[in-house]
Amino acid sequence: MSDPELLPLLGRIAAALERLAPPPPEPVDLDVAEAFVFEGRERLRPVAKVHRVELDLLCGIDRVAQILLDNTRRFARGLPANNALLWGARGMGKSSLVKAVHARVNAEGLGPLKLIEIHREDIEALPRLLQIVAAIPRRCVIFCDDLSFDQDDTSYKSLKAVLEGGIEGRPANVLFYATSNRRHLMPRQMIENERSTAINPSEAVEEKVSLSDRFGLWLGFHPCSQEVYLEMVQRYAEHFALPVEPERLRREALEWATTRGARSGRVAFQFVQDLAGRLGLPLA
Repeated sequence: MSDPELLPLLGRIAAALERLAPPPPEPVDLDVAEAFVFEGRERLRPVAKVHRVELDLLCGIDRVAQILLDNTRRFARGLPANNALLWGARGMGKSSLVKAVHARVNAEGLGPLKLIEIHREDIEALPRLLQIVAAIPRRCVIFCDDLSFDQDDTSYKSLKAVLEGGIEGRPANVLFYATSNRRHLMPRQMIENERSTAINPSEAVEEKVSLSDRFGLWLGFHPCSQEVYLEMVQRYAEHFALPVEPERLRREALEWATTRGARSGRVAFQFVQDLAGRLGLPLA
């Protein structure tokens, strides 16, 4: 093939490759919203309205709520603050607390503090997200809900280096909050397998447990009592102005928890949603 014939062919090939290539990432502008979702490929999708519960409606977790709120306030003021791991019983308000604290700090005028959610499956891209956010003059809380690692999952090693211990360290304008049902983020079987196959079993276990140690705050959430559960229901019912007699509210709330086999903040809110629907009232 001669040069005059080759050049047009190469041009068509180059044009085709450009069409197949992903579009360049849009410039990151954190001023368009207060919360974002990281979708990989350097894209932060703004969240127009964050689905959250007001901080005053979260009961049974007063102590951990105050600790996380104080830690976030210090961070928003530019003072030292710790990464936080919120672990424990399901449905007790771990992720709700993170979102509620973010809203409270901004409402107090300590912001603008940005909340960026990263999904568990995108954790390997966390180093790149930190690079992006580090170059922006805004304080950001990066939030990963339901963080845990399964058998043969090695992405936890990159997370360890990002949180603490990497040569660059955590950017000064970034804080990392994670929720998990597991205190050590890994199943017992995974740790025991490492112990049984390692030359030095204790060192293998130390490597697994050390990920949780990278979080300066461990905030535990525990199953609630019947009294606390009923208080949760009462607060929601009063907040949404549901016209229901106290005795009926108590009776139906206990029946709902019995059928669900659990008592938690999530179960309480689901009951209130059901009750409002039966009453024909919206949850404004």
